[in-house]
Amino acid sequence: MFKKGIRALGIAESFTRDINSKSVLAGVVMRGDFLIDGFSFSYVTIGGLDATDAVLNLYKKLKRKDINILFINGCIISWYNVIDLNRIYSELKIPLVSLTYRESLGLDNHFRNIFPQDYDKRIEICRRNGDREKIKLKTGYEVFVRYLGMGKLTCRQVLDRFTISGKIPEPIKTARILAKSINMFLTNSHDLRLLNTISS
Repeated sequence: MFKKGIRALGIAESFTRDINSKSVLAGVVMRGDFLIDGFSFSYVTIGGLDATDAVLNLYKKLKRKDINILFINGCIISWYNVIDLNRIYSELKIPLVSLTYRESLGLDNHFRNIFPQDYDKRIEICRRNGDREKIKLKTGYEVFVRYLGMGKLTCRQVLDRFTISGKIPEPIKTARILAKSINMFLTNSHDLRLLNTISS
């Protein structure tokens, strides 16, 4: 896990609600020495329930066998599209960490009010993902994590390994920048149908 050539896949998204129906999901493969040696992309339906499939699709398109850990920028993305962390770990057998950066009072009521047709499915996935745990990084910042395939100590160590400053690990930080740039390009293009009609 902690050799120089350790590789992490950081996954993050970007979307423009009320303009596009899809969110851009970007994945960046980064070594422990911060060398970037891979990218992958997928799309997530804003307000949908396909985030888990999109993450799996993004990973599989890489065709890599050398990724040691996944960093996911939150497990509720693209306007309440919930990622099933247990399914991802079960299918990929790779340790993963889902990070958020502030306290939350819960989303059950939001699910019920906004998605009366399938709120129970969203709540079920969230509860299966488990509670978040607070971890203090070597940078002095605190993050809230869910992790699978490792213990809390290892989770903190691997986060410290990939976090240079602040609270966001470099693979996620780079994936966020990439997703935002692609989303801006597609949103500002002359034909918005490109993003609205594309599927993962």
